[in-house]
Amino acid sequence: MSNAPEGKYAEGYHYLDLGSGPDTVFLHGGGPGCTGWSDFGPVAGLFAEQRRVLIPDILQYGRSDKVRITGPMWDFHAARTIALLDSLGVERADFVCNSWGGTIALDLAANYPSRVRSLVVTGSMPVFYGPLAPLPENGRRGRNARDAYYGGEGPTREKMRQLITRLEWYDGDRLPAATLELRYRQSLDEGERELAAMSDSPRGEWQDLTAELGRIQAPTLFIWGREDAFLTPDYPMMLARMVRHGNLHVMDHVSHHLQEEQPERFHAIVAAFLADVARRDGDPNK
Repeated sequence: MSNAPEGKYAEGYHYLDLGSGPDTVFLHGGGPGCTGWSDFGPVAGLFAEQRRVLIPDILQYGRSDKVRITGPMWDFHAARTIALLDSLGVERADFVCNSWGGTIALDLAANYPSRVRSLVVTGSMPVFYGPLAPLPENGRRGRNARDAYYGGEGPTREKMRQLITRLEWYDGDRLPAATLELRYRQSLDEGERELAAMSDSPRGEWQDLTAELGRIQAPTLFIWGREDAFLTPDYPMMLARMVRHGNLHVMDHVSHHLQEEQPERFHAIVAAFLADVARRDGDPNK
């Protein structure tokens, strides 16, 4: 994967603006060194052939502001994402999201329904209660991995390789050297290291989105890796049933970063879903 194209800045965000067509926002995951480009670079060009592709670095990541968050975390990110869309003149968008970004988008869809045409969510963990909710150790797995990565001797390329191949990729032997380097170099960012080292939480108060999922009206595709290292496909099946227009697709031989491991397959599935949403969106009898 090549280096990211030249980006722009607005409302504290660094973002990429590619292609033309229906506005489509890509929100990345929350692992060490993650950025919009590191998570969605492999599929950005495919989607940009027919869509306007907006790929921000989530606040506290990449080149975006390293703000300290107080209050409910997902509400904060949702409101700030809306501010970004307002500044870019985006009234309504499709959202394609991985992990952390997916939880932001679910909260946004519940609280700002007129701004969301559809949602595609991979590997997110918005609900911590119910019969299929994650075990407590799974809920802490990402945070523990971050602490281990930044702890001890600090970040190294080998620790980053181990983190990605253990938790994010099914076939670690296929991890591109360029992706590893992008993630490792970004993880050395001074602002991100300061956030990781803070004893109090600079990321805001954790929220369970059980109530919010029931308010989401937008068609939602949960697309999941069958071998996801955090949560088995039972969990997104529960989420799909909690969202009024929820759907589930399980992809084999991928883990937490489907769009990177199998970009062509991911694009084909998501593009078909978005095309179907567009057809139904224009049907007054839907």
